[in-house]
Amino acid sequence: MAESKRDYYEVLGVDKGADDSAIKSAYRKLAKKYHPDMNPGDKDAEAKFKEASEAYAVLSDPDKRRQYDQFGHAAFEQGGPGGYGGFDFGSMDFSDIFGDIFGDLFGGGRSRGGGRSYNGPMKGQNLRASVRVTFEEAIFGCEKEIEPLQKDECKTCHGTGARPGSSPVTCPKCGGKGQVVFTSQSLFGTVRNVQTCPDCGGTGKIIKDKCPDCHGQGYISSRKKLAVSIPAGIDSGQAVRLRDKGEPGVNGGPRGDLLVEVIVASHPIFQRRDMDIYSTAPVSFAVAALGGDILIDTVDGKVAYTVKPGTQTDTKIRLKGKGVPSLRSTNVRGDHYVTLVVQTPAKLSSDAKKLLREFDAATDDSLTAVERYKASKAGGDGDKTEKKKHGFKK
Repeated sequence: MAESKRDYYEVLGVDKGADDSAIKSAYRKLAKKYHPDMNPGDKDAEAKFKEASEAYAVLSDPDKRRQYDQFGHAAFEQGGPGGYGGFDFGSMDFSDIFGDIFGDLFGGGRSRGGGRSYNGPMKGQNLRASVRVTFEEAIFGCEKEIEPLQKDECKTCHGTGARPGSSPVTCPKCGGKGQVVFTSQSLFGTVRNVQTCPDCGGTGKIIKDKCPDCHGQGYISSRKKLAVSIPAGIDSGQAVRLRDKGEPGVNGGPRGDLLVEVIVASHPIFQRRDMDIYSTAPVSFAVAALGGDILIDTVDGKVAYTVKPGTQTDTKIRLKGKGVPSLRSTNVRGDHYVTLVVQTPAKLSSDAKKLLREFDAATDDSLTAVERYKASKAGGDGDKTEKKKHGFKK
């Protein structure tokens, strides 16, 4: 029934104005996710695959799409050929869609990699390592030493993996091609898939008499000390690439790279956001009230800053050019933002307390504010002159 069908645009996850490229791309993702060969025995995945295929069959055809946009599902309810909503999937060319997902499909579709040989020279895999640095080392850069596990060509077999005097033989499973072809049945009929040969791993060669030193691997693993230059301005999670320090290449290919992730330790005072640094600085009550110079900690050391009279707590200031250097140019730096916090003394001598009371009486007399308010309430109108003097209103 038409009522039970979802909107085709909704099925593919595209809007009604989507072009052919967007529709094809959306279907390709769904087909890869729900294809029966990728989800054997999963009825729910099979149903979603059929639903997406039906939607694509309509929306990829200009004439059918025009009818669907005008009449919806009702346009195909009567007399349609095929088994799914009146559509003939046999007339659709899906090899363009699946060729780059599953390899060579439908007996003659495009093969992955444009016909590239699996047993040709291939670059080795990249390796990963990590190194820890302090906050300051990340700001200004440094040199670190790591000791990752690396593979080098076996000196006994010179990388062949075979015992000296013997040689690898052609893989009988793939015939030296490095890949095998198998067929399976799917919604569209017979599907022809290409995969890396499981016996030789894509090399096309089998080692029968293995090297006693490397056990047929062709390489020996050992730890080596490597120097890593940490650039100024690097942030936690970023990586330094050491070229040609990764896995050995296959069949004469170049080595991969070593990616060294930098982990920056936290700092007790500073916090970083991109190229800017944030911190707080204490200001005494006297300096905050009268103004004066204070010393502020930065990554460059202590710097003097003149506080304005009457400065309040949470006042924010900027120290221009005292932040993090740019990775592109160390001459360009961010800023350092400082939040000033007015400090309240925890302990006062008797003389200091006396002076502070005198100071309070000479300013806003805040120490007696509550008593004066209570007195004004208890005395009714009281002395209006006294209320006016202290700023109270009736």
